[in-house]
Amino acid sequence: MTAPPAPPATRRWWVLLVLCLSVLLVSVDNTIVNVALPTIGRELGATTSDLQWVVDGYTLAFAALLLLGGALGDRFGRRRLLETGLVLFAATSALAALADSTGELIAARVAMGVAAAAVYPATLALLVTTFPDRRERATAIGLWSAVTGLSVAIGPVSGGLLLEHFSWGSVFLVNLPLAAVAVAAGRLLLTESADPSPRRFDLAGAALSVTAVGLLVVTTIEAPGNGWGSPTTVAGYLGAAVALAGFIGWELRRPEPMLDVRLFTDRRVSVGSGAIALAFFSLFGFIFLITQYFQAVRGYDTLTAGLATLPFALVIGAVSPLAILAMRALGTTLVVAAGLLTMAAGFAVAAGSSLESDYWGRIVVAMVLMAGGLGLVTSPATEAVMGALRTEQAGAGSAVNDTVREVGGTLGVAVVGSVMSTVYGPSVVDALTSAGAPAPGADGAADSVFAGLAVAGQLPDGATVAVQQAFLDGVSAGSWVAAAASAAGAAVVLAFLPAQHRVPDPTPDLLTA
Repeated sequence: MTAPPAPPATRRWWVLLVLCLSVLLVSVDNTIVNVALPTIGRELGATTSDLQWVVDGYTLAFAALLLLGGALGDRFGRRRLLETGLVLFAATSALAALADSTGELIAARVAMGVAAAAVYPATLALLVTTFPDRRERATAIGLWSAVTGLSVAIGPVSGGLLLEHFSWGSVFLVNLPLAAVAVAAGRLLLTESADPSPRRFDLAGAALSVTAVGLLVVTTIEAPGNGWGSPTTVAGYLGAAVALAGFIGWELRRPEPMLDVRLFTDRRVSVGSGAIALAFFSLFGFIFLITQYFQAVRGYDTLTAGLATLPFALVIGAVSPLAILAMRALGTTLVVAAGLLTMAAGFAVAAGSSLESDYWGRIVVAMVLMAGGLGLVTSPATEAVMGALRTEQAGAGSAVNDTVREVGGTLGVAVVGSVMSTVYGPSVVDALTSAGAPAPGADGAADSVFAGLAVAGQLPDGATVAVQQAFLDGVSAGSWVAAAASAAGAAVVLAFLPAQHRVPDPTPDLLTA
């Protein structure tokens, strides 16, 4: 079936606005809930583990189901899946806001993650089919990437503003009107697209992909608590590896696979995806530390801590579209590698912070470098991945792109956070014990910097400074890990990522009305 002509130029950019609103909605939910955790903990009597799963339940379902979501969009229609996901996201957000217990809230968050897995890959797939022209498509991807990066800062800011005036449920209820606008606008503007020759549903492939990604994410989330070398962690990673190997083997044998894993023999797909994963590994790991730094070391309240991340949002919003222009002039390889090296420089600057570091000095410089680097990486690397795919593979390709972001970010939080804890824990215990804290209290302070500050508050003034310094030492160690990961990614990109731009899609009309 021949596709309808592409929408007029003006309408295409309105379509992009709808897609960006949809992706912003589900991306912001990765971070907006963080600022509400202390309030949720007090009002629902949640333990630290409960609060962790309020965040991680969403991430787990989101990451594990992205590949399936992309495949379902290719088969049943991307607009249809986007609308379904938005409606489900609104409904489950309302359930989260009305939860009376942590169990109910965690269940609602998992359901929100299921909905997000339908929305996210559909946005990029619909973008690809809406912009058949290569140059316009690259620009659109730059703007889409900017919105994804903006969500990192918009979440804490908007969450802080809401909590200044409303209850914690407001961070979920705000999703309802936004989802309604996205659905209504999508009805008016979006054209349905799908694989013109839908394949039989690959149930085994879907089950293996969910198992592989789900085990990888949940094992990583729990690894800092269980121990990286514990039998539980090792078994979890082995299980994920076995499921992934089974998925690859199964997909290679199927005449109509859910995901054509041979795509990864194209270095634009494999190295581009790896660059995105490493960028978000480093970024999410650092964001996990810096949000605590603003409150524990600088003494900011939740709103001020959120506003402190605005330079990050402004820079990435400006750089992501410009990265496409740089890619056209210099090639994908140099721009993506430069982005990763710039991020590495930002993490190195952050690693040298002291208790006396000025926000408008070293801290802002570090954030500007990280944000600028991320903007240089995400747009060209996403264009590289999507440019290597045929149009009918847009949903699955988008899901791969999105999955590596989520898995990379989850690994970053776990690994960088674990490195920070490894340095902070023994140091704070020694400092508080020396200051006169009883052994049980000093040991409990190792759980978090906020627990450490609570214990230090009952001791001489110097104890608080000692806790802050121990935490900052941990932040420095974690920042060096992020810097090393980014620098290693830059080396791989320079060695293996092709420099040429995306070639025109040989099958531009493989859409269905």
